[in-house]
Amino acid sequence: MRRPDARFAAPAERLCSTLRHRNETVAAAESCTGGWLGREITGIPGASDVFWGSVVAYADDAKTKLAGVPPELISRHGAVSAEVAEALATGIRRRSGSDWAVSVTGVAGPAGGSPEKPVGTVWIGTAGPAGTSSRLVIATGDREDVRATAVGAALESLLEAVEGVAAGNRGERG
Repeated sequence: MRRPDARFAAPAERLCSTLRHRNETVAAAESCTGGWLGREITGIPGASDVFWGSVVAYADDAKTKLAGVPPELISRHGAVSAEVAEALATGIRRRSGSDWAVSVTGVAGPAGGSPEKPVGTVWIGTAGPAGTSSRLVIATGDREDVRATAVGAALESLLEAVEGVAAGNRGERG
């Protein structure tokens, strides 16, 4: 049986603890990570207090049906884009009723990259009370490395958003 990845235990614990203390919840929409982010969060005892769940929206049609991403947004910008990452986060936050949401969409490889979006291109979206933002991550290594980098970046981005609001920085996001 695989255990949660030790690299992600501390940020996942900090996320759960912070949200629990504030009586808030989080949801996720994952594409290239295929549920790995949800696995790391649910590896924390008591995560059910704060974690609504994670939707694996791998295909473009799943992004539309499960998270409400407009198909024309995917057509215009591509599934791996800031616009789609933000729409995924906003959509899953709205559909789940969670206070916070995070999304991951990227090119994990080994195929599927392009000159504009090479393998390792990952967009992370966060949505919360202060608004929505996105972050580009360029990961290196093989498929597993890219996916692990994406999980770490998603936890980091979400913590920055949640803790930024906790510190009273509501005006910085949006």
